[in-house]
Amino acid sequence: MNVKHTTREPGKYKGDMLAYFVYQEDRKMPVCEDIYVQDGIKPAFRAGDFSGREGETLLLYPVGQQKPPAKRILVVGLGKKENSSGKNGADEPDVWREKYRKAGGTVSRTALKTRAEKIMVVVPAPIVLEPEATVECLTEGLLLGAYQFKKYKKSRKEDDLPQGEIREVLLFVAKAAKPLVAGLKRGRIAATAGCSARDMANEPGNVWTPVRFADFGRKLAKKYGFSCRVLSKTDMQRLKMGGILGVNSGSAQPPKMVILQYKTADRNPTLMLVGKGLTFDSGGISLKPPKGMEEMKFDMCGGAAVMGAMQAIGEEKPKGLNVVAVVPATENLPGPSALKPGDIITIYGGKTVEVINTDAEGRLILADALAYGIKQFKPKAVVDLATLTGAVVIGLGHHRTGLLSNDDDLAAKVAAAGDRCGEPLWRLPLGAEYSKQIDSQVADIKNVGDRAAGTITAAAFLQEFVGETPWAHLDIAGTAYNFTDKPYAPKNGPSGIGVRTLLELVRGWRK
Repeated sequence: MNVKHTTREPGKYKGDMLAYFVYQEDRKMPVCEDIYVQDGIKPAFRAGDFSGREGETLLLYPVGQQKPPAKRILVVGLGKKENSSGKNGADEPDVWREKYRKAGGTVSRTALKTRAEKIMVVVPAPIVLEPEATVECLTEGLLLGAYQFKKYKKSRKEDDLPQGEIREVLLFVAKAAKPLVAGLKRGRIAATAGCSARDMANEPGNVWTPVRFADFGRKLAKKYGFSCRVLSKTDMQRLKMGGILGVNSGSAQPPKMVILQYKTADRNPTLMLVGKGLTFDSGGISLKPPKGMEEMKFDMCGGAAVMGAMQAIGEEKPKGLNVVAVVPATENLPGPSALKPGDIITIYGGKTVEVINTDAEGRLILADALAYGIKQFKPKAVVDLATLTGAVVIGLGHHRTGLLSNDDDLAAKVAAAGDRCGEPLWRLPLGAEYSKQIDSQVADIKNVGDRAAGTITAAAFLQEFVGETPWAHLDIAGTAYNFTDKPYAPKNGPSGIGVRTLLELVRGWRK
């Protein structure tokens, strides 16, 4: 899908769909700058069918001698101009960023349903935000909302709903100033990276294996000039990475640890990103129930998010910051050599772990990645992402990512980045009382505590391997797939969550 700006008059556009946005006007009819469209709004408003509420749509089919040449005209409501979120004024820009993002997604969803391949979108007069940010968020919504994964759909049944494919989007701005073009580019980079993460997650477990993570990392390195190192099983044995080796012991697929490095200068701080790359999780010997197990191909969404973020970083080439990405990748299967409950393993660096439950495997592979990455690269800060616990879904549903951290400043930065890009987080506590739950009588620690505070004790486990390094853990088990229904997020399947949060964190790091 190609998105570009244009100064061509909308009234002369001959494509499949022309999209306008209007604001809700307190019992008054919403106003559109185009007279023909305004005349189309009148009867719908009088009938009570369209008032410009946020997300409301009106689809017009031009008729008459004075009709514009576009096949369809879509009008999308943006809601009231004043902030209606109930938040204070400081949060208002983020509210409007999300409104424009959703509006872009609504345009794409409608275009797909009507099989409109070429569309023009008239950028609205911005409220609160600068025009550059408005264009950025609209572009994000348009691209993310147009996402489809049809790679393996070889035939279509007669009762399948028609679904098109958007090939071209023109964003109309009266004057294409450099900031507006820059906003479009930022939105395109962020959304394209998010779609790449969705593609990885949508691949089945027999296709997206640890080797594919390694191949993708090498591809990024070649394209963007990163350094890339892939640790093999032999490397892991030499380094005594008992976590990832233990989890992998039931699988015929060899484990990989993919390490990408974007470097600007030695004097600049390093941010390390770590993503869980469990390409399929059966639970191991502690086997999961069959129902829903097919979704465990999504257990690598943390790794996909980190790879997607590196793709965006490669495009933008931020200054003043080095970024290291580490993705430990393996399967967790109940083979004849699989890790057993009660086994004791040794993580990189020497800490021993009693394995109580082999289905608590993500923290084991992340422990090796965190300990190794921190020792090798000495980062200023670390952020890890993982579909780690079912407990976070119980606590936060599918609406917010769980955030746990040993550093208030880093936690605040990550939370602000999430708010800015519409991927909200909720911080949970850490403390000695939670760490005590993972004390073991036969090893340094055990991989699960009791059922209470499962998300927190999982983070407490990871905290054992970061030392004093500022660290934030994002438990995306509830948001990586089946995320809150939004016009730019799939109703089912992977959301690409985390990519844009990490990118926003990098973009605003020096600030």
